[in-house]
Amino acid sequence: MTNALFPIDSPDLVPPAGHYSHIMVSGGLAYISGQLPVTPQGDRLTREPFAVQAGQVLSNIDACLTSAGTSRDRLLSVTVYVTDIGDWPEFDRLYVQWLGAHRPQRAVAGVKELHYGAAVEVHAIATLD
Repeated sequence: MTNALFPIDSPDLVPPAGHYSHIMVSGGLAYISGQLPVTPQGDRLTREPFAVQAGQVLSNIDACLTSAGTSRDRLLSVTVYVTDIGDWPEFDRLYVQWLGAHRPQRAVAGVKELHYGAAVEVHAIATLD
């Protein structure tokens, strides 16, 4: 049995810059592509402080969740990429404020660099149920 695939691009975000969709829905799950600190108007916030970049990334995740018809409390898995692992405590503080009591599975990876010179990128999976 095959699951239908439904690509979704959020109308609240700048269109994808590459060959991908913001979200792919299949089997009752929404797979959210890695979100960078790019505003809905396409401004890259890579020269802004880490907290500003992280806030925009989380806002972009919200836009994707809404476009897929789900919400933060339906997140199952979150993967965070940071170029300076020293920024992790600040991200975690912002993440707790954003997410509240819900605690999905999470992984964090320190990476050498991210697209556009961003300091943070987040990928997520949420249920639609």
